[in-house]
Amino acid sequence: MAEKNKKERKKVSGARKIRLKELPLYSRQLAAMLSSGMPLVQSILALEEQTANKGFHTVLTSVRTKVEGGAMYSDALDDYPQIFDELYVNMMRAGETGGMLAETCERVATFLEASNRLRSKVKSAMMYPTVVLCVAITISTGLIVFIVPTFAKMFAGFGAELPAPTQILLNISDFIRKYWYIIILAVGTLIYSLRRYVRTEKGGYMADLLRLRFPLLGKLARKIAITRFSATFAQLMSSGVPIIQAMTIVGVATGNKVIGKAILDARASVEQGNTVSATLNNNKEFPRMLIHMLSAGEQTGKMEEMLTKLSQFYQEEVDTMLEGLTSMLEPLLMVVIGVMIGGIVLAMFMPIFKMTEVVM
Repeated sequence: MAEKNKKERKKVSGARKIRLKELPLYSRQLAAMLSSGMPLVQSILALEEQTANKGFHTVLTSVRTKVEGGAMYSDALDDYPQIFDELYVNMMRAGETGGMLAETCERVATFLEASNRLRSKVKSAMMYPTVVLCVAITISTGLIVFIVPTFAKMFAGFGAELPAPTQILLNISDFIRKYWYIIILAVGTLIYSLRRYVRTEKGGYMADLLRLRFPLLGKLARKIAITRFSATFAQLMSSGVPIIQAMTIVGVATGNKVIGKAILDARASVEQGNTVSATLNNNKEFPRMLIHMLSAGEQTGKMEEMLTKLSQFYQEEVDTMLEGLTSMLEPLLMVVIGVMIGGIVLAMFMPIFKMTEVVM
């Protein structure tokens, strides 16, 4: 346990960038070198010399040194869990044990590239509405803080009762300008507290449960988690990782604590001799189609093939949903922006319209 904690505390500068950008290419190139007959140490040295990332260069130097000293490649990687996670290390270990390290590196590279593509698609799809909403909120806040007070001075000389929407907007403007520092402090504290809570085991579970229950987006979150479950499970089984160990890794790799917990709970039942499909069938978080295909794969001895087909199917489902959401969100966001900004403008001009009617 002490050794494990020591590894967890080992930091690497720019670890996230290395994991997302450098690792897939490194795995692909290492696979090519090993397939051509180059020794492992010489292959790592070649990749170490060509990498421009200083943090990754340091990591590869350490890995190569340990392998030269007689350590297994997977054990050397295990010293850097920030970059080489449990999935990566266990697949490499299985590849070493089975004498298929080159094939495993190739398989891992393909898996990492697919995972990155999925992450990029989701990020790109969410970026547009996020930016548009931020711009809309910024414009609305600017109108309320800087433009509304100008109208307030003009309305003060009317000597008549203002329409309710206008009065509410003036009150909001006055409150924001008087207590802006309290609002910023309160919002900052709330965001900080929520982030701290989400990082806890219970908070993270509740946040992921909320994501799954959220209308429309919850369906997308579930499909993404199932895609990762299927793809990761297929890769681990194809690499020869024992099913119990594979389920432990997959439970973390789904990216959703609710579905991850369901998989880890199912692992205990599988240890007692039950099938994966029968165990997951008792949990409503998993689609019926997935259960039936897993069952068919177990009965025919082609579970790896079924998992691969499932990951491809759900990947296509995710792509379709992302395209549909993007198309649907564009007009919806325009309506939201129109209501926000148009509502403010209308509230400001209502007293003027009222005065015009009185004069006429």
